[in-house]
Amino acid sequence: MKKEELPQDKKIIKGEDNTLRKVLYVTDDSGNYESAQSDGWEAENYALTQAWEDIDEHIAETREKVKSGEVSPIAYFMLKNLMDIPILASYVGKWKWVVKRHLKPSVFKKLDKKTLERYASVFNITVDELTKFPAA
Repeated sequence: MKKEELPQDKKIIKGEDNTLRKVLYVTDDSGNYESAQSDGWEAENYALTQAWEDIDEHIAETREKVKSGEVSPIAYFMLKNLMDIPILASYVGKWKWVVKRHLKPSVFKKLDKKTLERYASVFNITVDELTKFPAA
């Protein structure tokens, strides 16, 4: 793509203040590659907005499931950090089936302090935030 063809459609992502921009490689008039900043394409920005809205909705649903006692707080923080069970298992150093068990509230309540600290560390929160979730 030539430098003058670089898209500069303004972002429409929720909460975006248009200060973040992508760096793309373009060719200058001589055909040499150089980097240039782009605000992106309108279609791309719209698709990203839809994707983030879907993710936010899924996180909100999981929060309600935690409140109603269907799943443990680990499920909420896992989604909030854009993780799935295999990724979370690799970060906490547990088998996938073990992490899946920890998503059950009855099992979560019995976790030892060391395991809770591992999860909290991965989610970059305190053990209190993890165990006292959801806050009233």
